[in-house]
Amino acid sequence: MSLVAKQVGALIQGASVLEAISATFERNRIYGIIGPNGVGKSTLLHILSGSDAPSSGTVTLDGIPLSDMPGKTLARRLAVLQQGGLPPVGFTVREVVAMGRFPHQNWLGGEQEDPESIIDGALHAMGLVDLQSRKLHQLSGGERQRVALAKLMTQQPEILLLDEPTTYLDIGYQIELLDTVKAWQKRKGLLVIAVLHDLNLASLYCDKLIALHKGRITAEGTPEEVLQPVVIERLYGAKTTLIKHPATGVPQLILQPGSE
Repeated sequence: MSLVAKQVGALIQGASVLEAISATFERNRIYGIIGPNGVGKSTLLHILSGSDAPSSGTVTLDGIPLSDMPGKTLARRLAVLQQGGLPPVGFTVREVVAMGRFPHQNWLGGEQEDPESIIDGALHAMGLVDLQSRKLHQLSGGERQRVALAKLMTQQPEILLLDEPTTYLDIGYQIELLDTVKAWQKRKGLLVIAVLHDLNLASLYCDKLIALHKGRITAEGTPEEVLQPVVIERLYGAKTTLIKHPATGVPQLILQPGSE
């Protein structure tokens, strides 16, 4: 299973945001999309999800253009965690998590198998069992983000797209959420593509990174290949020192203060 972008371009209000983006994403991998604000990271993710059409180029899933796939068929294979998570609507946590089963339901809202065990498993995985009867507006932003991920779990996708998934989360929940995604990805052989701002988290959890700059791919490869001080300075205009994580050996970046 592979998701392929070929010469993808995007325009927003007539201005070019992405140009000639070509990349292949394969199952059993976590890909991180990095780069400064305004370079088109979220736009690329929306195009890869099929929710937005590119102005040029194509995106295919196993050779089939996303534009040719019925929405419900695509939703059984691909799930998206949008930036900012869920709005504080008046449903309970369990009701929202259960909504992830919609792509698998017939027109009467039924399924061939009882989905309750799937819903229970997602609530347990995200630490939401004790909150399942609460209304969404009673939760913090971080708790709503965990609900959003649990909803995607019940969708049982092959491909998971995450747009800044650690937004609103403190460092403990950031690690917990990404640990959960990593374990889920390994257990099910998922393809995960995540837009991430924290480069050290991207290095810890991603197998490959794609760095965007001025609407184009400026670097791609393993974290060791991409997270080089010269690349980071070109992307962000910031000077960094590179060290190895003492437990995992992956690269970690330490910011250098500017001259006074």
